[in-house]
Amino acid sequence: MLTGEIRSQINAIWDSFWSGGISNPLEVMEQITYLLFIRRLDEMHTLEEQKALVTGKPQANRIFPTGADNKGRDYSDLRWSRFKNFAPAEMFTVVGEHVFPFLRVLGGQDTTYAHHMRDARFTIPTPGLLAKVVDMLDHVPMDDLDTKGDVYEYMLGKIASAGQNGQFRTPRHIIKLMVAMTEPNADDVICDPASGTCGFLVAASEYLRASYPKLLNDAARREHFHTEMFHGYDFDNTMLRIGNMNMVLHGVENPDIRYKDSLAQDHASDEDKYSLILANPPFAGSLDYENTAKDLLSIVKTKKTELLFLALFLRLLKPGGRAAVIVPDGVLFGSSKAHTELRRNIVEDHKLDGVISLPAGSFKPYASVSTAILVFTKTNSGGTDHVWFYDMEADGWSLDDKRQPLLDEDRLGVKPVQPLTDANHIKNNLPDALARWKRRNGTERERPRTAQSFCVPKADIAKHGYDLSINRYKEVLHEEVEHLPPKDILAKLRELEAEVQAGIAELEEMLK
Repeated sequence: MLTGEIRSQINAIWDSFWSGGISNPLEVMEQITYLLFIRRLDEMHTLEEQKALVTGKPQANRIFPTGADNKGRDYSDLRWSRFKNFAPAEMFTVVGEHVFPFLRVLGGQDTTYAHHMRDARFTIPTPGLLAKVVDMLDHVPMDDLDTKGDVYEYMLGKIASAGQNGQFRTPRHIIKLMVAMTEPNADDVICDPASGTCGFLVAASEYLRASYPKLLNDAARREHFHTEMFHGYDFDNTMLRIGNMNMVLHGVENPDIRYKDSLAQDHASDEDKYSLILANPPFAGSLDYENTAKDLLSIVKTKKTELLFLALFLRLLKPGGRAAVIVPDGVLFGSSKAHTELRRNIVEDHKLDGVISLPAGSFKPYASVSTAILVFTKTNSGGTDHVWFYDMEADGWSLDDKRQPLLDEDRLGVKPVQPLTDANHIKNNLPDALARWKRRNGTERERPRTAQSFCVPKADIAKHGYDLSINRYKEVLHEEVEHLPPKDILAKLRELEAEVQAGIAELEEMLK
């Protein structure tokens, strides 16, 4: 958790960009990403120098070569620890004319984040702004993994709060719920085919570190974690760079984050590859058949992106693989042939585990569409028995455009530090949802459909045309009201009639 001092430092950096003429929040984030990457390169090079000094062996991996670049500048001047002490004008020249060209050359190295630096652009307009930002970033403590990740997450949150491009960022507490429900393990191969800032992959990596403290002590496990476990696709190069840096600062050294138009490209090479998919794919829009991968159309014939992404997840998962994905409510009850067939496919040919209805304001202020989390397992042989439904009414944050916390920080999230009272639960359903999810094959089967969660047999779902909206199955608890016997009601009506007649007679007498 960030201290108030670090938050103030980051806010000051952000404000400096805005006052310095860069007002696009994504561009601010991109330039900060480049600078943090440059700082990390220097840290990695320093670590290698220290290893060589301790072992007495030559430096194995040199990031900054010896000698000078093709413009005659000594490579040592390109290191953060050197140029941060230069005068603003010289720093501006070194960074713009030497460091960034060096970053683009680094793209040939066998790391995904180096690959995404091939088209790095330096857009900070003045020496004064660069010097100010470098000095501020240099004073932000990023010595340990948690602080590095928290600093970057806080800056990513400022993209959303700036009111632009917020669709790239799923609320972190919703992501953590989905990760906790799917329980990533050390053998998983995890993918987000619409990765954006890589929030799902980051949360999965954090869950694994917390759940398996000795995971990285084993060489084979460590190699799998850093190079083979995490995969993300996106077709926005800026988001790829930001997502890569997010992973790196959260301690994943070489994740597979790459350019791919998930719905337009053939997926033969990735078919049956992943054991876990976590995603919040784009909802809006539709694609022409000509631009849609034919292997997806073989599963569902549609132009709607939300249905095509579900088809994609089924294609990418290996048998036994599981998915937790966010979908718009229309996917749950849409009556078109494509909607119905896709739901039938998941229920009958695979295993639908749960449907969590999210509060209507979960994605405000960027979208007011109602959404749900689908959790399913690819089996190719059916397996749906009962489907668990949960009606989430509150996620700990206000459901208006401001999305302000409703509770103290230690009572927010999936696993709050402080236990929640019944009054707290009304404002934060996340811990309850996770607890009930874990009992879905036990006591949850006994809950009535008037409860906040309940299970529905597959036969009932099939009978209703594979409708997966919770309101189709939820029953409203009606309060019982005692009624008088009919003879007593008639007697009271006669008394009322006599009173009315007496009142009329009295009024007529007064009018005479």
